[in-house]
Amino acid sequence: MPTAISELTTIRVGGPAREFTVATNADELVSLVRDADRSGTDVLVIGGGSNLVVGDDGFDGRVVRVTGSRLDIDGEMVTVDAGVEWDAVVQATIDAGLSGMEALSGIPGTTGATPIQNVGAYGASTSELLHSLTVYDRETDRTAVWTPEQCGFGTHRSSVFKRSSRYVILDVTFALKKTTESLPVRYAALSERLDVQIGDVVPVPDVRAAVLALRGERGMVLDAGDHDTWSVGSFFLNPVLPEVPEAAAHAPNFPDPAGTKIPAAWLIQNAGFPRGYGTEFGRGTAALSSKHVLAITNRGGATASDIMALAAHVRDGVQEKFGITLTPECDLVNCALG
Repeated sequence: MPTAISELTTIRVGGPAREFTVATNADELVSLVRDADRSGTDVLVIGGGSNLVVGDDGFDGRVVRVTGSRLDIDGEMVTVDAGVEWDAVVQATIDAGLSGMEALSGIPGTTGATPIQNVGAYGASTSELLHSLTVYDRETDRTAVWTPEQCGFGTHRSSVFKRSSRYVILDVTFALKKTTESLPVRYAALSERLDVQIGDVVPVPDVRAAVLALRGERGMVLDAGDHDTWSVGSFFLNPVLPEVPEAAAHAPNFPDPAGTKIPAAWLIQNAGFPRGYGTEFGRGTAALSSKHVLAITNRGGATASDIMALAAHVRDGVQEKFGITLTPECDLVNCALG
């Protein structure tokens, strides 16, 4: 068993927990959560720990590490335990001649986290592939099969699971297509890498290879020897604004149902925070990635306090320059930007 939560997260920070447990299947997961709830013990469920920052004081409760092995492919339907590594699922579906997940290659974490975050990348998103999922309701002590419509998907990175810890995902079923051709390419950087037009289809393995290469260049594929990957990926959400402040009028922007979306990376860089910024800040153990500014990384020996201090410094700099407040995309437990 681990001695600190830092051993369970990709950013490698986080203090001790009162109790560490492991769930290897859905029944064990329900039992561990139910038992803690009945005894009044706080619960923190962790899959791959790729979108989580826990404070240096740790977690005064039960940590449940979710693992699993069930990956059933029945025609075009794929059912997966919540604890199965996500990228292994992507590879398995491609090996089975299925199309749909290829643009989501290389994303760290476990399958159960993908609906929580409504994970999306390179023009694809979990919600578009989701058929159903099995959910444990901690309030009613019952399990049920949900449809995508019940998940409260709003925008990228939004769901009812993100907004409440009431529900625990046990397994997920995806509906894919039996074809060797990818979904239509929707993302400019991907179309450029593949040398095709937006809307074209290409062999599924080609999309996976291109996405893995693009993610690797940005430090977004886990590598224990590369501190640029000791992160939670994108730390801040792209802000969606009802009105764009005058100071940001020249920023690149995109229409959104809630207003106008501006890339957080552009705001950070143009507020004076280049790639690699942070080695001169505080103890120098936390810094922006040397590959892209949206990732705050642990350069080795960073604490959660170091990560929070740098994140607050960047947030405040963007606010001062543009009048826009950046919001963390990751889950913060017993820590805050202040």
